[in-house]
Amino acid sequence: MTSTLPSTPAPAQSSTKLLRGPLVSDGETIDDGVLVTEGDRILYAGDAAGLAAAGLDAAAIAGAQVLELPEGHAILPGLVDLHNHGGAGGDFPGGNEASARTAINFLHRSGTTTLLASMVTASPEDLIKGVELYADLTDEGLLAGIHLEGPFLSHDRCGAQNPAFLLEPDLELAGRLIEAGRGRITTMTYAPELPGAAALVDLLTEHGVTPSLGHTDADTATAAASLSQAREGLGSAGFDGTSGRPTITHLFNGMPPMHHRAPGPVAACLRAAKAGHAAVELVADNTHLDPQTVQTVFALVGAANILLVTDSMAAAGLRDGQYMLGPSPVTVANGVATLDATGSIAGGTATLLDVIRHTVAAGITVADAVVSATAVPAAVLGLSDEIGSLRRGLRADAVVVDGDLVATHVMRAGSWLEPWA
Repeated sequence: MTSTLPSTPAPAQSSTKLLRGPLVSDGETIDDGVLVTEGDRILYAGDAAGLAAAGLDAAAIAGAQVLELPEGHAILPGLVDLHNHGGAGGDFPGGNEASARTAINFLHRSGTTTLLASMVTASPEDLIKGVELYADLTDEGLLAGIHLEGPFLSHDRCGAQNPAFLLEPDLELAGRLIEAGRGRITTMTYAPELPGAAALVDLLTEHGVTPSLGHTDADTATAAASLSQAREGLGSAGFDGTSGRPTITHLFNGMPPMHHRAPGPVAACLRAAKAGHAAVELVADNTHLDPQTVQTVFALVGAANILLVTDSMAAAGLRDGQYMLGPSPVTVANGVATLDATGSIAGGTATLLDVIRHTVAAGITVADAVVSATAVPAAVLGLSDEIGSLRRGLRADAVVVDGDLVATHVMRAGSWLEPWA
């Protein structure tokens, strides 16, 4: 089964654009690359020598807006973030439309041209209110869907989730959320050891919602069985091998550490990812994970089974200070967000391009880091024919970066956005 993005507003300019420089996409780099777009679509992406063979000779692209990249710059696909709570002061868990639009605008301009709005555990009423709002913004083309991080999570591994609202799986509430989402709930984080979790997984997969194992205290066998059930359920629902696999919410965070006599969920998640049966989120921001951990996971499971995410909250893109994560006060000091009440890490403050930069600094190639932030999440969304790569026919999303992987230009649906400074 594949998905389609909601229609996006027509670009302000519909003229042809031509970008020339190295292209980094689908795990490869084309040194003498050319990207040609028309309206909101990619007409050509490949080696400069192949333009004529593609029927795009000089006459065909006469009058195009041309951007010749300086030495050391490169063109990436628009980035795709499946776990994101906000930025620039905007907060998705708060369920406020103006705040959400602030976050979306910032994230698009930072190079994350496709994202899910992630909520946190809250009262049923607030969750439904938020789901209804983000379904509307998805229909508007600003989001690719909704990620519910809870409320069916472990009390012992709740992290920054408010324990007052944590619940055992409740199929009636889950059904109400799915109905309110009008098909726009894309993923839900759940703890597989909770009573009723198996029935919840069946309900989610029947409605095309990808189960994301996380905030869990499960043992290895329980985690492995739940991941297998989720994969089988997605397959039965018509999802293919790339979009039909569960995900792991921020691997290592919100779960017990792996021990040689009690390997816990981490072992099951790594095995499933290695087999291509699950995709693991890594918050590679040098706060949630040590760089050596990031390097190890890439070596063990491969870039094609990793989702680089931000888990970002309202402080992303801003200075240290006081912020909110939904209803919970958060302090950011030296770029690290912690919950005032408990000191737990309360989301991230990095953008997805920052995460790519940290991942590369950890020893991962640019091509592998980029594929884990573009093509892999696009596949999980079932949108590989729309986003996540520089390829003919896809939506014209691209990020031009300098040699330090800092954005200089951002294109979304064929329109230039002013990069976030």
